[in-house]
Amino acid sequence: MNFIRTDSSNNHFQQLVVLLDAHLKVTDGDAHDFYNQFNKITHIRHVIVAFIDEQPVGCGAFKEYSTDSVEIKRMFVMPEHRGQRIANKILDQLEEWAGELKFTYCILETGKNQPEAIRLYERTGYHRIPNYGQYEKIENSVCMKKAVSKQ
Repeated sequence: MNFIRTDSSNNHFQQLVVLLDAHLKVTDGDAHDFYNQFNKITHIRHVIVAFIDEQPVGCGAFKEYSTDSVEIKRMFVMPEHRGQRIANKILDQLEEWAGELKFTYCILETGKNQPEAIRLYERTGYHRIPNYGQYEKIENSVCMKKAVSKQ
């Protein structure tokens, strides 16, 4: 498995996001349009794409949220590659990159209808925080935070 650092113009990332959005349309149901407005991928400067045998199998990204925090976005692993800790490795790569850029925290939002994602984040050291920003009054949202090591 190998990883590349890229941005949202990467074709592999864009193709994976199409699959992610199709998955979220099912899990989010009627709330998909609300969440989708916050998940545009234009101008994302920090993207990780994971490859196995030169085939893209997963992705993740982050955007600057504040002077000390980035927001993890667009985490996805192809269904046939789940259970191999690929998402953990993508998350590790994103956190390392954020640390290199001198950010202190990673924050994220996921949905209550995504228990696998919640377990992943809890297992990797994220803890629940009050919903932030656009998710503040959204009952279905779960917001989380983790301190990262500055490089």
